[in-house]
Amino acid sequence: MLLEIGKPAPDFKLFNTDKKEISLSDYKGKNLVVLFFPLAFTGVCTDELCYIRDNYNTYSTLNAEVVAISIDSLFSLGAYKKEQGYHFDLLSDFNKTVSKAYQSLYENFGFGMRGVTKRSAFVIDKNGILQYSEILEDAGKLPNFEAIKACLVKLA
Repeated sequence: MLLEIGKPAPDFKLFNTDKKEISLSDYKGKNLVVLFFPLAFTGVCTDELCYIRDNYNTYSTLNAEVVAISIDSLFSLGAYKKEQGYHFDLLSDFNKTVSKAYQSLYENFGFGMRGVTKRSAFVIDKNGILQYSEILEDAGKLPNFEAIKACLVKLA
């Protein structure tokens, strides 16, 4: 399935660090920022998620929630969330189905690892329609947070 702005975002059901199943439909009526990140406990991923943690109020004032998805287990994500003090959901896509649906999976990542989540950012509006998409080939780069905020401002 090709991701297209203005079309429905791929549905998902994943477990969070509290072992609760979270789905896209849980966010109906709110805008949602979906961040895919390669691996917990790594430098750039920590920078990215700490930026969200430290600026979360910006998103909530724009009627937006944030979830972050990686292929890490929900157990390692739980330790990561606790260590960093994240107050938004980290979701485990251990089986890589959602990462594939969002075209956010590196075939070859490095150090011989295959099937690692690409750093990506999506904005899904309160009706489940994709409004912003950014899929980065370089895992060392961060998403364009200003473009994400601008998209949310238009939706507010």
